[in-house]
Amino acid sequence: MNDTTADGGAGTATPDAARRPVIVSVAVAFVYLTGLLSILLGILVLLSRYTQSSSGDVLVVSLIGAAIILVGLLIIGIASGVARGSRLSRIALTVYLAIQVPLHALAIATADFDWIAAIQLSLEIFTLAVLWLPPTNRFFRAAADARP
Repeated sequence: MNDTTADGGAGTATPDAARRPVIVSVAVAFVYLTGLLSILLGILVLLSRYTQSSSGDVLVVSLIGAAIILVGLLIIGIASGVARGSRLSRIALTVYLAIQVPLHALAIATADFDWIAAIQLSLEIFTLAVLWLPPTNRFFRAAADARP
């Protein structure tokens, strides 16, 4: 009996070190959720420009809303790289989330979306914490070692 039939017919199995742990899958799910909520918050901030009184405030609120939407789209685009174990994607996601924190603070200051921005900030902080936990570090290290 050869090795392929002894293991139930699974010809190519993923090495244990390169398998994605549950915590990384949870982090990826939160990355997608964070990106989608950022887009939603950005749209709400962008629409709140119609309630502003001066033209200077309208411009500021419009730019903040557009920036939140664009960074949310970038976060969603980077999520698949994080799921595959790309170190560059993890670093880029960390930078994007670090950009989002002051944008959400500005959204709280300029628009009336305190609870949405607060939920968003807590999700981002949780996602950042999970991305840099030791099991996650081992997964990214193993994924980098498994690449040719």
